[in-house]
Amino acid sequence: MVKLATFSITAHCPDTGHLGVAVSTAIPGVGMLCPFVRSGVGAVATQSFVNPYLGLWGLELLAQGKSAEETLAALKALDGGIELRQLGVVDRHGGSAAFSGSACDGWYGELTGPHYAIAGNMLVGSETLEAMQHSFLASSGNPLVERLILALEAGQAAGGDKRGKVSAAVKVHAGEDYPWLDLRVDEHSAPVAELRRVYEVAKVSLVPLLDMMPTKAQPLGTFDMQAARASGLLQDQ
Repeated sequence: MVKLATFSITAHCPDTGHLGVAVSTAIPGVGMLCPFVRSGVGAVATQSFVNPYLGLWGLELLAQGKSAEETLAALKALDGGIELRQLGVVDRHGGSAAFSGSACDGWYGELTGPHYAIAGNMLVGSETLEAMQHSFLASSGNPLVERLILALEAGQAAGGDKRGKVSAAVKVHAGEDYPWLDLRVDEHSAPVAELRRVYEVAKVSLVPLLDMMPTKAQPLGTFDMQAARASGLLQDQ
């Protein structure tokens, strides 16, 4: 059983409908096991003694139209090891719910509000989650991915995981079945700072291309080779 002593934020943007999760932990691969997101449906973060099926099941329940609270209640009934788990759930309307089982290790807890669920375990204390909450609320009006990374940075600055730092990830869906952005740092002495660096690179070299990608509404996409070269996104060899 993989244990993710972790801090995460699961969130929804009321302006764009974007959904996402940002997370950091002290072992590699957090982006593989913790964040589960589906456009127009919701987002789930599963952590502590992690059960990835809670993320998969959670998205299916949200897709059936269940609220975040209803989804959490159903997940608790489905998992016989629920007291080992920690979950954050946000639905397509911004409803939120979170849970920390009594068998989670170290300091653990959760905070929820409209459009966000924050959770963490094996932390230095409540200040990590409180800093994340303050950051998320203070950054209203910014793109969701920026708000998620800012919250992660605030949590790390406030102490983060007391065992140290190894991996971080951010995943955002923006209306399509594939992620709009899915960035991961899996082995780094400062993974949250490195995630910020990678995101800043992606804003220049990746995000403009994503806006040209095929969509359900425009299956051919809107890619313009000449415009891409003119903007510096593509360089001739």
